[in-house]
Amino acid sequence: MKILMALENISLGGMKRATTVVGNAMATKHELHYYSFSNIEPFYELKAPLIYSKVPVELNSDKKPFERFEKAIKAFEDVAKQFDVLILAGGLLSSFAAKLKLPNTKIIGWMHNNVNTYQKQYYADMQEEFNAGLRALDMIVALTESDLVGFSHYNKTVKIWNPLTIVPDGRADLNQHTIAFTSRIAIEHKGIDFALALASKLPDNWQLAIAGNGTASEMKRFESLIIQNNVSDKIIYRGALKDDDLRKHYRAASLFLQTSRWEGLPLVLAEAMSFGLPIAAMRNTGSAEVLDEGNYGILTPAQDVDALYEAVEPLLKDITLRQEYAIRSLQRVEEFKMAPILTR
Repeated sequence: MKILMALENISLGGMKRATTVVGNAMATKHELHYYSFSNIEPFYELKAPLIYSKVPVELNSDKKPFERFEKAIKAFEDVAKQFDVLILAGGLLSSFAAKLKLPNTKIIGWMHNNVNTYQKQYYADMQEEFNAGLRALDMIVALTESDLVGFSHYNKTVKIWNPLTIVPDGRADLNQHTIAFTSRIAIEHKGIDFALALASKLPDNWQLAIAGNGTASEMKRFESLIIQNNVSDKIIYRGALKDDDLRKHYRAASLFLQTSRWEGLPLVLAEAMSFGLPIAAMRNTGSAEVLDEGNYGILTPAQDVDALYEAVEPLLKDITLRQEYAIRSLQRVEEFKMAPILTR
């Protein structure tokens, strides 16, 4: 079977990481190629050939995407018609299904975020085109139960989790007075403001270690928030990490924190769980799915820093409690292994 896995680009990000990990696994059994609409060099290792668009563009979700990206869509169609299956990663590319003439190719839209975020935020200015794309697909893949219901209003939908994207080597040292945090520095989306507010409440001997980077404007705001919260001494900033450096980041912590305002299925939670890290997260559809409504980690109300810290504080004081939550993490992450998810 010839499969084309299409992405806007292959830069740093959870969706790109999940897509390439699954794509690399699929490439061991099928003839798979990646396609990038951008000419950006891949951040992640690819184990299948990469086709760059002949009309490279920096895609965005402003109004009239079909008109603005007409040439790029046509160049993409010329490549995609050579494949049996086309997988469109994310909502913007899935909207292109409404313009693609591929009678001999099955088209799958792989939704990496939740339906409400897509409709009300990401694609609010091109909602008509997005909905047309959803209806034109042969199948939608969603990540959570809530999105299985939401996307089913538009087309046939199945739920398939993203798999664990890292192979752990060892376990977290739960004696460390360090909380790990891994995400792009995207203040609003990832709730960086909440994370830094929580850091201001930490005991003097605890720190928050942050792995990730962002645009120049986001990094400037990040630095301002550190000063505003008076947490320069509480923050260890490690920048963008991958592979062995990312593994060290998880091993050198005693707790993992997530404060996102919205998520699809946050892979970093499964990554952290695979190292036996206890998890503490603010509620969004993705964290609720991974933590099974709090059965496998701490899940507190969205955007409530006080509630999150109140729930986390006992773990800071009690290694036995951290060990209990570590066991829950290791139990849950078994369900995110590649083999069963790849079969799906």
